[in-house]
This record gives sequence, C-alpha cells and structure tokens, in this order.
Amino acid sequence: MRAIVMREFGGPDVLRLEDVPEPGPRGGHMLVDVTLAGVNYADVHARGDSYLAPVELPYVPGNEVVGTVDGGRRVVGLCRGGGYAERTLLHRRVTWDVPDAVSDEQAVALALQGNSAWHLLFTSLRITEGETVVVPAAAGGVGSLAVQLAARAGARVIGLAGSAEKRKLAQELGAHAVVDSTADDLTERILDAAGGPVEAALEMTGGATFARTLAAVAPRGRLAVYGFAGGDLASVPTRDLMEKSLTVSGFWLPQLYADRTALPTSMKALFDAVEDGSLTPLTGAVHPLGDAARAHRELAARTGTGKLALDVTR
Repeated sequence: MRAIVMREFGGPDVLRLEDVPEPGPRGGHMLVDVTLAGVNYADVHARGDSYLAPVELPYVPGNEVVGTVDGGRRVVGLCRGGGYAERTLLHRRVTWDVPDAVSDEQAVALALQGNSAWHLLFTSLRITEGETVVVPAAAGGVGSLAVQLAARAGARVIGLAGSAEKRKLAQELGAHAVVDSTADDLTERILDAAGGPVEAALEMTGGATFARTLAAVAPRGRLAVYGFAGGDLASVPTRDLMEKSLTVSGFWLPQLYADRTALPTSMKALFDAVEDGSLTPLTGAVHPLGDAARAHRELAARTGTGKLALDVTR
C-alpha cells in the first residue's frame, strides 16, 4: 500500500511517498480503508522531533482519518501515527460512525480538532454563559471550531488572527471582537476589545504570545495551553499565578483516549451540532497523499483557513 514515510527528522521534504506493508491485525483495532487523513500541528512536531510523545523512525505520520470499514461503512477515528496511508488501524474506542448528514471533509475536522476545541472549552476552562474567552488562530482548525462552540454556549469570544481576512472570518463565525495576533501590544489590544481582563483564554503559540495572553487574564481567571506553534515553549511565572490566583492548565487530547465517556460525549455533541447547522467545520485545502510536504509547508506558513487534509485515494 502507499504511505507517507519519515526515515529522518527534519523539514517537509522528509515526508516521502513509499510502498509499505499493510498493518497487521491488532487486538481491539479495526483496519480502515482511508479516504482522508487530517493534517495537524502534531504532525509537524512529530516531523521535527518535538512531539509530546516519542517518535520512532521509520514513522508514518497522521493522527486522524476518515475511511470505510466492512465494505463501505463510513467511520472517523483517532490514531497515534499511521494516518497518512491507504490503510491504517483504529482502536474501536476512538472510532465513530459518521452520520449521513456529515461529509467526509467535515468529519475529519471533528476527530482531533473538534474534540480538542470542545474539551478545551468545556473540560479544561469550563466556560459558562456570559464569560469572555480568548481564542487564538480563530480562523484555523481548532480555533474556528472553538469560536463557534464558545459563542453557541453564550460566551463572548475575542478571536486572535494574523490577517485581516482571517479576523473577518472569525467575526463571521461568531467572535464578539477580533485582534491582530501579531501585535507587540497584544495584551492591551485584548483588554481594549474585551472591555477589561478576560475570564478565560486558550493559548497555542508559546513564547511572547503566551505571556501577553496570560497578562490579559483577570484575577481568578483560567488559561488552557494546547500547543507551541511558534516553536518556543513558555515558562509560567508562578509569582504572577499567585498574585492573581490564576489557573493555567495543559491539554493533550491523547490523555482522553482511554476515557470511556469523554470522547463519545464530545463526538455526539459535535455531530449533533453539525447536523442541526449550529456548527460549521471549515474545510480547507485537500491535497493528494503524495503532496504531504506541500500541506506541511502551508500549515507552517499559516496561509490557509480551516482544515487541511490529504486525499488518500489520489
């Protein structure tokens, strides 16, 4: 079968299309004929050997897929590598049937990024109606879903994005106000847009952006960290945490894979919201499997909006 294989760590060019053996049987797993493989920052970190979990070479990237089993039953699921391939194994606990009203392109946006957005908001931050929450990369995969989910829950959303086009899109998705995420005075701009300190914030860039976002959080407020897309891990100033009674939590979706209720609950909520029209996953560029390197370059450049995916059938 065809798959994208990494035999070394490095830039996008280490992603090469090869013929590899099919995965063998494994207890608790099903073999899926992959249609679409989602492209995520987790894949970029795996490629650069900065992922949260160890990566052993050779390695087939990809942590979420949509495909078929049993001769045509559509499923979406999560995996720990192996998604950029014509066939992969999905554990039954993190595999779900896709409703007829949900397209493959929508489904692949929900497995990793949709579940992340849902649990960041409702498990980590526990946002409530009337609170103000900062959402970074508000036109991206996780961000665009988080904007909609938070607004749907009655929160005021301050969306961060690096271009005027993306900020406009964030407002169309339900953001109360939008802010240029590249601004040196990011803290002041958030405070101005929100009318004061915010109760909650998401953060996925790291470095100076982490510090500037944390500074905009109100006393007794919460911040949830789920990435370091800028490449720099941030240190949490514990004195500031104590002075303002702040809560900073980390989030990594695989910690929920073994939970028998968390992901089934969020997937049902996400599917229901797409079916009733209150949640619209943004479908971005879809590249052929062999163009995985191009997809990684686009993701790193942050030029696109919505969900990047690989069409494994071409």
